[in-house]
Amino acid sequence: MSNRAFQIEDLSVTAGGAVILRNVTFDVAEGESLAIIGPNGAGKTTLLRSLMRMIPGVSGGIRVFGRPLAACSQRELARMVSYVPQAEGRSLPFTVREFMLMARYPHMSPFSHLTARDNEAVDHAMERTGVTAFAHRSMDTLSGGERQKVFVAAALAQEPRAMLLDEPTTFLDYRHQVELLELVERLHREGGLTVISVTHDLNQGALAGDRVLALRQGQTTFHGTPKELLAHPEILSGIYDTEFDYITHPHTGATIVVPVKGQP
Repeated sequence: MSNRAFQIEDLSVTAGGAVILRNVTFDVAEGESLAIIGPNGAGKTTLLRSLMRMIPGVSGGIRVFGRPLAACSQRELARMVSYVPQAEGRSLPFTVREFMLMARYPHMSPFSHLTARDNEAVDHAMERTGVTAFAHRSMDTLSGGERQKVFVAAALAQEPRAMLLDEPTTFLDYRHQVELLELVERLHREGGLTVISVTHDLNQGALAGDRVLALRQGQTTFHGTPKELLAHPEILSGIYDTEFDYITHPHTGATIVVPVKGQP
């Protein structure tokens, strides 16, 4: 875990004359999971997209598995890092397998055809994520939870070393939230995948990971382990302008946090 998957130094983002991120510095060890938390408008999604070179107005240093981001082609970056966007209802007129095969583009030249290796990678990703039964269904016929699992499967089919997820459980019911979080955790623990996820779920999303990065008004307010965050209640309440109760889970013994009701 001594190698660094991401090294970010003084990252700032400006859009329309407004500063979205200011001097954000942190690193992520290879094989580590990092949860990015913070209130709405804190810059969480902007940070994630900056790591994928998806937005303009970025300054500062970003290194991905030791390489400067600026020196990587988009195809080279996609071989190292995959991205799972927020769940949305955009029409996708493809079968699940067709959509999955498109995720193999980083490993193909512009005029090459799909190979046996591409099909094997897709089959393996579908099996690992439990979506094989959907292979011939249209993406437009899937439920929100099924579709989001396919997005994770497609990201896995890229055979990346790291996966970035932007609020992957948004709009999902409780069952599909649990299934998706367990799936990502399994990929992380069993496959050594580096995972960075933006989340509003403190208990299952943030406190269950290796490290937490908290943003507020575009700046870092905390970077450390969940244990360190829980040891200082004033940090969490300062991030969200909300007091929290700390409760011991009756079955697991884990500490869970619950917003205090009736605050002014």
